[in-house]
Amino acid sequence: MLKQIAVATAIGSILLSGSLLAKTLTVGFSQIGSESGWRAAETSVAKTEAEKRGINLKISDAQQKQENQIKAVRSFIAQGVDAIFIAPVVQTGWEPVLEEARDYDIPVFLLDRGITVDDDSLYMTSVAADSVHEGEVAGNWLIDKVNGKKCNVVELQGTVGASVALDRKAGFANAIGKVSNVKIIRTQSGDFTRSKGKEVMESFIKAEDNGKNICAVYAHNDDMAIGAIQAIKEAGLKPGSDILIVSIDGVPDIFKAMIAGEANASVELTPNMAGPAFDALIAYKKDGTMPPKHITTESKFFEPADAPAQLELKKDMGY
Repeated sequence: MLKQIAVATAIGSILLSGSLLAKTLTVGFSQIGSESGWRAAETSVAKTEAEKRGINLKISDAQQKQENQIKAVRSFIAQGVDAIFIAPVVQTGWEPVLEEARDYDIPVFLLDRGITVDDDSLYMTSVAADSVHEGEVAGNWLIDKVNGKKCNVVELQGTVGASVALDRKAGFANAIGKVSNVKIIRTQSGDFTRSKGKEVMESFIKAEDNGKNICAVYAHNDDMAIGAIQAIKEAGLKPGSDILIVSIDGVPDIFKAMIAGEANASVELTPNMAGPAFDALIAYKKDGTMPPKHITTESKFFEPADAPAQLELKKDMGY
């Protein structure tokens, strides 16, 4: 019996010491859904990054509903997973289910979006871009682009209550707040979807003299921007020239639009949020290393000259 215990202990030590650790881990991932090309790419990249590390990844699609995410988290807890990843659809309402995960010693990692809780020990770390910075980059680009001329902007916001939507809005407002010639005249949620972006843009165009009073569209993601481009074209205007288009994510279709002369700029959001989270989890399981509370991913800015090369690169990124 003692020999069996010794062997089991030795095997456990080996598993905790290196690459074999990853093969023993099961991670539950509560994904928001597939509302955009970027979100689908995030899911695809998460699968690839899990395979690289030998991690068993269980993905639950919440179809953009928080109640589905909470059910998924409870299911993962019941399954006894080693960790739970959440891309939270909204910021609030997470305390009860995260307390349940903590009761079972299951660490929680946030991907892409943040949450608001009184006790931030309910999650181990958040892997995300600096969304305020992304908004600021978009706003500063527009300021430079119009070069002092008056520019009325319509804003397509992301999902109401989502941290990334709030931050991208704040960043853009911070940037244009420094000048008097650029201002937002209309703002509404397009829920991060192409169809809703088109619908909202159609209403903006009708309200603003068939779009003639609109200088630029600022979309919180590229899919809404693509929807807006469709609405602008259907209104008989030229996106990219009659109405400038600046958005965030860096998905293939926005680069295609740039090549067609129908979009002007995009701030890339890397879809690889899971990779850094897996690495942090492995380090924690190996020797108790606690990751920083926030792991910030890189954001890059692209214009039409960058589009052909970026379109090629996206083919290798799960898009």
